[in-house]
Amino acid sequence: MKHLFFTATLCFALLLTAACSTSITTNTKPAGTPASTPATAAATPASQSAAQDFTLVNKTGVEIHAVYISPHDGDDWEEDILGRDTLPDGETVDIKFSRGETAENWDLRIEDSKGNAIEWENLNLLKISKATLFYENGKARAEVE
Repeated sequence: MKHLFFTATLCFALLLTAACSTSITTNTKPAGTPASTPATAAATPASQSAAQDFTLVNKTGVEIHAVYISPHDGDDWEEDILGRDTLPDGETVDIKFSRGETAENWDLRIEDSKGNAIEWENLNLLKISKATLFYENGKARAEVE
């Protein structure tokens, strides 16, 4: 099922292809029924932060309307962590996880206002504190720190 929207994702030149030291594959998964929410875009006190917390920076030139994060071994996308908000170009959002979350590798999906999406797989969020998304010359990429 992860490859169901692969062709559509590649045709829509929106955001990312991974350009980092971690092996990341652009791919798609169908949006599933919302399960438990592993991450939120809400601020959490530092004493309650989890090792997977990271900052997402939008440098794509496009407003992001949805962000989904799901454990890599999961079959469904979790809820849109932006909720009713969006992430305008040039803005950042801190993604906070539950302290009890133990998964190391995560998949990330972003969508524009029309539902066009790009995904990254196997992001080791124990090693990433910041992901900056770019879209330049018809190619999407991500830089991670």
